[in-house]
Amino acid sequence: MREIQVSTITEAVKKLCMDAAYYLPNDVYESLKAGRETEESPVGAVVLDQIIKNAEIAKDEDRPICQDTGMTIVFLEVGQDVHFVGGDLKEAINAGVAAGYIDGYLRKSVVAEPLFNRKNTQNNTPAIIYTEIVPGDKIKIDVELKGFGSENKSGVKMLVPADGVQGVKDAVLEIVKKAGPNPCPPMVVGVGIGGTMDQAALLSKKALLRSTTERNPMPEYAQLEAEICENINKTGIGAQLGGSTTALAVSIEWGPTHIAGLPVAVTICCHAARHAEVVL
Repeated sequence: MREIQVSTITEAVKKLCMDAAYYLPNDVYESLKAGRETEESPVGAVVLDQIIKNAEIAKDEDRPICQDTGMTIVFLEVGQDVHFVGGDLKEAINAGVAAGYIDGYLRKSVVAEPLFNRKNTQNNTPAIIYTEIVPGDKIKIDVELKGFGSENKSGVKMLVPADGVQGVKDAVLEIVKKAGPNPCPPMVVGVGIGGTMDQAALLSKKALLRSTTERNPMPEYAQLEAEICENINKTGIGAQLGGSTTALAVSIEWGPTHIAGLPVAVTICCHAARHAEVVL
């Protein structure tokens, strides 16, 4: 049994929040540059130049890539041979989020109650926390900063098996077309297929943690990712003001589902596809 002080988790989460806010993942940066090379619209090319330059300034000056530094989503893979000591794990994670947002001068965007008394918590807590128990004595922490310009344009479609592959394609494209330029494209599109409604949504969030250059290991899903991405880039939405670079990548995660169901969830992420990871 390996003991880990929860203070270690706090410090790790703090750093991950700041790193994710300041430093665009290299795969996303390179995908933006690749999109710029193939962009067919002169206006779209100018917008992509500005987006790329913005990411470079943020990295060089340790500044947030975007003023919306998102709601913090924390994915934990906890080895079953790990024992946390020194406090409560959930409290430690939220302490790390608070420290990262306060010390990192990141915008605090979380309200404690969603409808009747939308009072800001002043430190971007609580985080959304997902925990998975895995073999071993390591801890993997992924932090995803989810801006809500794009989150508000995400969606779920409860299809039936008869809808098939074409139904999935149509569902994703419908959600993306309805979103239009509002999610600040070029976007990264996470798609969750299977499970229940809530599980499909979670799968679509986890899909955004993948590199934009990494395809699903199952060939059929890899092909579906490519086809959906191609269809999205044909919409002409482009980099906010029109063009051929609407999506940098489409990533699909899937899970078992009921014989009567085919849930499809789509999480849209803006060009600031921010996430960071550490293994302890």
